[in-house]
Amino acid sequence: MSKSALYLKAAEDFRDNPGQLGAYESTGHCVVLAGPGSGKTKTLTVKLARMLAEDVHEPRGVACITYNNECARELETRLADLGIQPGSRVFIGTVHSFSLTQIVIPYEKPAGLNLPDNFKVASVRQQRAAMELAYVRTINGPDNPHRWRLPMDRYRRSILNRASDEWQTQDPMLANLVEAYEAELRRNGLIDFDDMPLLALRALINHKWVRKAVLAKYPVLAVDEYQDLGHALHHMVLGLCFRTGIRLFAVGDADQSIYGFTGANPELLRRLSARQDVQTLRLPFNYRCGSQIVAASEYALGEDRGYQAPDGAAEGTIYFHPLTQDYRVQANRLFTEILPDVMNRIPDLTLGQIAVLYQSANIGNDIADAAEASGIEYVRTDGNALYPRYSRVMRWLEFCAIWSCGGWRNGEPRLSKIVADAMRVFADLLVSDDQKTLFQGSLVQFLWSHRNADEKLHDWMQHMKVEFLNDLLNASIQLVDEVDILNTFIEKLTSGGPIEDMTLGQFSGHGQGTDQITLSTLHSSKGREFRVVFLFGMDQGVIPWNNVGAAALRESRRLFYVGFTRAEQELHIIHSKHKPSQFVVEVAERIGVT
Repeated sequence: MSKSALYLKAAEDFRDNPGQLGAYESTGHCVVLAGPGSGKTKTLTVKLARMLAEDVHEPRGVACITYNNECARELETRLADLGIQPGSRVFIGTVHSFSLTQIVIPYEKPAGLNLPDNFKVASVRQQRAAMELAYVRTINGPDNPHRWRLPMDRYRRSILNRASDEWQTQDPMLANLVEAYEAELRRNGLIDFDDMPLLALRALINHKWVRKAVLAKYPVLAVDEYQDLGHALHHMVLGLCFRTGIRLFAVGDADQSIYGFTGANPELLRRLSARQDVQTLRLPFNYRCGSQIVAASEYALGEDRGYQAPDGAAEGTIYFHPLTQDYRVQANRLFTEILPDVMNRIPDLTLGQIAVLYQSANIGNDIADAAEASGIEYVRTDGNALYPRYSRVMRWLEFCAIWSCGGWRNGEPRLSKIVADAMRVFADLLVSDDQKTLFQGSLVQFLWSHRNADEKLHDWMQHMKVEFLNDLLNASIQLVDEVDILNTFIEKLTSGGPIEDMTLGQFSGHGQGTDQITLSTLHSSKGREFRVVFLFGMDQGVIPWNNVGAAALRESRRLFYVGFTRAEQELHIIHSKHKPSQFVVEVAERIGVT
């Protein structure tokens, strides 16, 4: 089947969904408001495929900005299924990656961004050192300087015009701290992640020719999860799309905006969708959740959005579990009483189809301890995981290990996918065809000679690091932080470390897609789905936190809603008996549970 036939065949599924069909057939600026389980990723990828085939002619292409690397990987996989591989015509990545690779690196000298020669992206360790020095030079109080990092970052992200009176007068102390912190980074030849979109925006605002250069390469800009991407991206869109002529196709849901602490603002999506020069479409169907869960999700949100399950959808069931005592005892009851009952009721349910979601990583510690005590295999995707799930290098190493521990037999994952992932992770280094060919040959040889699930992971990691990763990571502009992540993990594998006996096979079973229960914070669960979901610790004072303002209360409700809508078949709400969250109480009352 030809590439064009693949996207045309996929689009046939849109005929019974007016929102998806309207998005697919749109010709100008288009915003798609897509609720949970609404098929937004399919809508976006099929639309991208159509625009590449019909609207954008070689050598020009399409840029698609996503919230995080996991979203980018999902879009790449979906596009590959439609016969489209990322390359010179297709950019898929985060707003930080887009800013750095498409604007800052190619244009920083002529645009006068005044960056150090051969600059790199600061690691967490380097950022902390710069923060400490900046704090001493500006505030120099008794406080822990790192407690100022979050308000400082919010200030940087919210006031984009450094020449404005607002920058200096709204909070002079934070303004001075920002400037001292950035100056310290520059003295060390560094930028950080927040610098990337801020510098790119400066270049776009100050130089019409930069905007024209981006237009020449990418006449279409797609944005996924628009509500999560903040003020810098919003101003990029205004400049590139509504002043320069790039066509916009944006997908998002203000009701799932849960990253206010990073500067995300759902109002930006609302403003965009209200523009007269934008076609706005809504996807009304929730294909993920059972019909009762769909209906109750609007009670969780506290708003009527008109979402509905399609005809013939399963019913779905919601259970409430008021438990006594502390979270440690409640977690034990989850694994010894509630989970066995669920497994008996759904005989074909696997552990990999189950998630336990909670507000914070410290709650996850009690759940992980209880799972271990019950002999339940699990994978954590919160801040206390063995390594950060956002790490592109560690996620790539997981897939390498899975292939080496049996994946080579069944083709899952495909070796070609592992190679393609490496080309994306190290895209700024593996540039020439000769470099790519040499890397691919060496990688295949290494993986083929290490097909031993019993090999000590420490030895495998050290070989991988010496043969492949050291030179690449040390030379990369973008991956400095990955060096610290990899070294920290290897330290845990050394003699006397907490996981010194871990084998390659155990590591290969630690990633997503294996038969293990997922333990995740509510924030980290966004975009995922499971047959059975346990919302754990849904207590007043936890969600929402005590004494929060109106904006934080609304975001807590949205966070509860996000967790609520991860469930396909069964949703279990676990709370302390005498202090259920006000959100839990409202849902229970609306569906008639006392």
